[in-house]
Amino acid sequence: MGLRESDKFGTLAIHAGTHIDIHGSVIEPISLSTTYKQSSPAEPLGAYEYSRSSNPNRKNFEDAVAALEKGKYGLAFSSGSATTAIVVQSLPQGSHAVSIGDVYGGTHRYFTQVANNHGVDTDFTNNLIEDLPKLIKDNTKLVWLESPTNPTLKVTDIKLVSEIVKTINKDILVVVDNTFSSPYLCNPLTLGADIVVHSATKYINGHSDVVLGVLATNNEAIYERLQFLQNAVGAIPSPFDSWLAHRGLKTLHLRVRQAALSATKIAELLSASDKVIAVNYPGLPTHPDYEIVKKQHRDALGGGMISFRIKGGAEAAAKFSSSTRLFTLAESLGGIESLLEVPAVMTHGGIPKEHREASGVYDDLIRLSVGIEDVDDLLQDIKEALEAATAK
Repeated sequence: MGLRESDKFGTLAIHAGTHIDIHGSVIEPISLSTTYKQSSPAEPLGAYEYSRSSNPNRKNFEDAVAALEKGKYGLAFSSGSATTAIVVQSLPQGSHAVSIGDVYGGTHRYFTQVANNHGVDTDFTNNLIEDLPKLIKDNTKLVWLESPTNPTLKVTDIKLVSEIVKTINKDILVVVDNTFSSPYLCNPLTLGADIVVHSATKYINGHSDVVLGVLATNNEAIYERLQFLQNAVGAIPSPFDSWLAHRGLKTLHLRVRQAALSATKIAELLSASDKVIAVNYPGLPTHPDYEIVKKQHRDALGGGMISFRIKGGAEAAAKFSSSTRLFTLAESLGGIESLLEVPAVMTHGGIPKEHREASGVYDDLIRLSVGIEDVDDLLQDIKEALEAATAK
């Protein structure tokens, strides 16, 4: 029977990349074999030769993510950071890149401490749309952005960025880190991006038990180049991790929607609190980028991530983080459980303070990853932690 072009997200999430095996298994088995029998030299019996090059579980997962991102091709890697590294490593030496300034600390670290040693220099800007025409050079090969950004949750008009870049030079790659939105909320490839990347560790897997990265593209030449590097570098996920991530993907729409609905209520609570300086949440009509959210996100949902500045500085932020009952103090995000962290000393601790603060990452900023617990319990947890953190 197969899937149809008209099939909706939930149907694709369940069925894309899924095949009934010879035994009739509804859920495919894990293929642990590292190598595959050949009928004669260089003539494999099937589609696979060696598991670094390709593996049934990895291929199924790649196809599923590509379908949800409205792309033709998917490639999975051992982590989100490995995905970033492969994309940047595909650029020729002497290349120039432009990146949004408010970016994940690991991405900033790669651009400034790894890519620069391989002949790729990067300029950062906190106003990508306004600064792009001034920053793009003759050797610019890539424009990198996150939307929403990590951790201040700025939303970028991906279609407008793509139009600006392609007007200047159609060969410059536009790459969007879509980790915070997930394919359920936003599909950058439909907005003009060349590549969409994810730390699949987060929402795509969704259960905090797999480290994995993935990308999708509609461009065959880009796919072939990155597939070559995937095999040559060998930064690939295991069959079991690919199977787990594919399992998690099947409930992505249910998890992300619930997290977004709960996050909206929590953001409203924080916005009304006299213990909070400011709230960053794209789902609030007061968010400066809400008009972009309405046209770029499914149902204008803001996602499951919130950040806010608490009164009392770094001391209050630390106290809040140690006072919650249900929000666990830990790095990462996008799981079924609620997490929180203080970016200035955790995920973004490696970025110089002046650069952090220029992007809005102050010592009193707290980042929340809202899970799928009962929202009333989460709201009570936030209220009690705010009281404990600001008590005299």
